[in-house]
Amino acid sequence: MARPLPDTDGVELPRTLMLHGLRPLARFLIRRRFHVRVHNADLVPASGPVIVASNHVGVVDGPLLAIFGPRPVHALTKVEMFEGKLGGFLRGAGQIPLNRFAADPSAMKACLAVLRDGRAAGVFPEGTRGPGDFRRFHAGAAYLGLVSGAPIVPVSMIGTREPGAGSNALPPRRSTVDIVYGQPYRFEQTPWPRTREQVRHSALLLREHMIARLDEALALTGRQLPGPLPVGQQNIDDDPHTGVVEQGA
Repeated sequence: MARPLPDTDGVELPRTLMLHGLRPLARFLIRRRFHVRVHNADLVPASGPVIVASNHVGVVDGPLLAIFGPRPVHALTKVEMFEGKLGGFLRGAGQIPLNRFAADPSAMKACLAVLRDGRAAGVFPEGTRGPGDFRRFHAGAAYLGLVSGAPIVPVSMIGTREPGAGSNALPPRRSTVDIVYGQPYRFEQTPWPRTREQVRHSALLLREHMIARLDEALALTGRQLPGPLPVGQQNIDDDPHTGVVEQGA
């Protein structure tokens, strides 16, 4: 039996007006630039709390996750983007600022408030853009799954960056982007205290599941990932070690 989620009283829920209202227009505008194919969207539960966990290949992954998902997604987004007019837009679109370089309880509490309200929270376990193969895998998605018991739906973004293109590159005009949803993964809801080793082990299990679903997505689409970012743009040394890091990643 699911236990009540931790108390999130006093935590302001992300906004929904722009997130819901602009999705049809945004889909129309994006599809004028490139073709978007969404696969297996029926694997996302139609209601109730859900965690959507995606690989991170290109700059458009976050917007595509929020705009083309079967449900609007409140995604964790690096706090550096919440500056100026863009920051106002992201907040209006219901996205959640995340400090990637230190523990960020406020971001986790915002995600839990989203889940407690029966909405969809979005996480990029790799933490930053890269090859998209989960060589690096942070524990945030697993932690949220342990705390909430909500299903974690893997997403494979394919075609959002061309091989050799930089981290801020957009997909070429008239190219195809595939968004592939995979079978959900679920942890038994685990009450406090949750040990660091328990969270790490859960992250390893989730990572294995997501790698398998990524392999299925590549086979389904007949496509490949773009490979590493160009030399000089691989900022992995600045990315905190809060999960799995393969040798050479």
